[in-house]
Amino acid sequence: MTLRRFVRTALLVTGGLLVLAALAAGGYVYRNVTYAERDADGVREAGFVEKQTTVNGSLMNYAEGPDNGTPLLLIHGQSTDWRHWSRVLPDVAERYHVFAIDCYGHGKSARVPEKYTAKALAADTRQFLAQVVKEPAVVVGHSSGGLIAAVLAADAPAQVQALVLEDPPFFSSVLPRAEKTFNYVGLASSAHGFLRSGESDFTAYQIRHGAIWDLFKGAKQSMQKYALSYRKEHPREPLMIFYMPPEFNESFRAMDSYDPRFGETFYDDRFHQGFDHAATLSGIRVPAVLIHVKDLYDDKGILLAAMSTSDAQQARALLKDVRFYQVDSGHGFHFERPDEFNDIMLDLEKRLKK
Repeated sequence: MTLRRFVRTALLVTGGLLVLAALAAGGYVYRNVTYAERDADGVREAGFVEKQTTVNGSLMNYAEGPDNGTPLLLIHGQSTDWRHWSRVLPDVAERYHVFAIDCYGHGKSARVPEKYTAKALAADTRQFLAQVVKEPAVVVGHSSGGLIAAVLAADAPAQVQALVLEDPPFFSSVLPRAEKTFNYVGLASSAHGFLRSGESDFTAYQIRHGAIWDLFKGAKQSMQKYALSYRKEHPREPLMIFYMPPEFNESFRAMDSYDPRFGETFYDDRFHQGFDHAATLSGIRVPAVLIHVKDLYDDKGILLAAMSTSDAQQARALLKDVRFYQVDSGHGFHFERPDEFNDIMLDLEKRLKK
């Protein structure tokens, strides 16, 4: 091969690789910035309709799917809303009559700080089942929603057919233990500081003060600078960092509709008033599923997950009829690995039919 032909071939190959790299990068960015819209399209196509009702004097927003079977109630975790379930809704809606609620202080539901406790939230969710669902349901709770779901199952077993607890913060979210968890340093403390700051934009406050940025070490300042610039230019839109994956951007998607007073109840422990974790778990008699994601710690010993392995094992031991799953995922298992979540739901269906 002559030198000229070699150079020409090398240039063609290099050019082709650059084009492929550009296309791959473009596809990555596209997925990052459009994931929420595409997830919402899937939910609409599955037949979900957003509705509202009044429960014990408070507005509760929820999404309802087509009546395709047993009622399924979904309770999201902190600082998000019912749309956090979007990636699993089309699949579960094929076999269930799905109701996905916005907890108070989240989404379009009422901001009622006097009800920001696990017991009060469970009581109104129980009333929601009675007046809207009108028959016993399979109840799924993620994160703090898992705590609410557990109280509901313990207090109202006749209204709960089965219970799925997805990475709930049993034991770890109670003070003083909570002070060494990411929820406390990353959200509860930020909510507490914001409420005393006199500022009005919690998202901007969280960009400046949230502990999530510490995970990125040397990139922290540049990421915060970009995020604040985006927030300034798009004050009425969710924060969207184009080079970060959906798992990151989802943590900010619903923040504008989040009441920081909800987060403060984890800062001062009010969320757990009258709620004993061990007693609640021991009182659950319905078939249960407990999902635990990998537990990680930062260099300061902060638990970067909802539960430690020992917490999960303690919860597992207290539940009377439980199937336990240890999954290789971040905290948002159903969002990050919807197919695996659906497999667990399918397994639960088979178990209930025996």
